[in-house]
Amino acid sequence: MKKAKGYGYGKVILFGEHFVVYGLPAIASAIGDKTIAEVEKAEKFEFIDKRPETEGYKVTKKDEIERELKMIFDFMKIDLKKTPLRITLSGNLLCTSGIGASAAMATAIARALSDYFELGLNNEEINRIAYEGEKGSAGTPSGIDNTCATFGGLLWFEKNLQGGPNKIELIKAKKPIEIVLGNTGISQDTKKVVKDVRKAKEAEPEKYNRIFDDYLKIVKEARSVIERGDLKRLGKLMDENHKLLKEMNLSCKEAEEIISVAKANGAIGAKITGTGRGGYVILLTPGRKLQEKVAKAIEKEGFRVLKTKIGI
Repeated sequence: MKKAKGYGYGKVILFGEHFVVYGLPAIASAIGDKTIAEVEKAEKFEFIDKRPETEGYKVTKKDEIERELKMIFDFMKIDLKKTPLRITLSGNLLCTSGIGASAAMATAIARALSDYFELGLNNEEINRIAYEGEKGSAGTPSGIDNTCATFGGLLWFEKNLQGGPNKIELIKAKKPIEIVLGNTGISQDTKKVVKDVRKAKEAEPEKYNRIFDDYLKIVKEARSVIERGDLKRLGKLMDENHKLLKEMNLSCKEAEEIISVAKANGAIGAKITGTGRGGYVILLTPGRKLQEKVAKAIEKEGFRVLKTKIGI
C-alpha cells in the first residue's frame, strides 16, 4: 500500500509576534524539531494525531485543527469521499502555543499530500497551501509561521498587506546560538488573542502607535545585531521587546516566573514568543554550559523545557 510522508519545522519568533500582522517586520527562526505527516489510502477518512503535546492542547485546538484540515483539502481540491485517506501525525515537535505547531502540521500534511498524489510541488507552493491551512487556526495569519515551517533557517519577514508576495530574506548569523524554550503549560486560541489585540489597538490608538514605533526601532537594530554577532545587545533588545508585549497584555504569571528564574541563572535575554498569554518563553543562553544551567533551573521549578539552536 502506498504511503507518503512530509515534514514541517517548528519555529520561534525572536521579534515580531502580533506586530507582524500589521505589516511590521519580524525575525523568526525554524528549529530542528519537526512534525511528520504520513498519508495512505483508507476505507474512510481517518485522522490520527500522535504528536507529543502540552496537556490539553489537542482538546483546546480541536476546532482549529478541523478547520485547518478542511481548508487544506478545499484549497488542494481533494475530495475525501472519492479518495478517502488516513493521515497520521507524529514527530518530536511538542504541540503547544507559540512554537508554530499548527503551521508545522499544515506544512507536513501539504508535503505528504503532494508526495501521495505525485504533484511535485515546490517550497513556494507548499508554503501557499500551509498558509491557507493556517487560516483555520489564526483567522488572518501573518504568514510567518508557515514560512518558517516550510523553508527553515533564520528569516526576516514582512507581510504584504496589499495581498502581494511577502518579503522574506535570509539572515545569516555568525554562528548557531543556543536557546532554551520554557513551556508555561498553557495553550491559547490564537484567533482570539489576535482579535483581543486588534480591539485594544482600536480602543487606545495613541498608546499602540507608540508601542509600534518603539518596536520598529528594536527589530531594525536586532537584524544588524544578529548579523554582527553582538549577543549581549541582542539579549537587551529581547528584554525591551518583552516589555512592549507585557504592555499589550500578552504575558502571564507563568511566563514571568520562567523569565525571573532564567535571568537569575544567567540568561542574557528573555521574552514570550508566539501567541502569548501562555505557550513558550524564549531565553537567550549562548553556549552549552549556560543553556544547560538555565534549562535545569527552569525544570526545577516544574516547567518543561526545550533546548535547541537558532541560526543554523
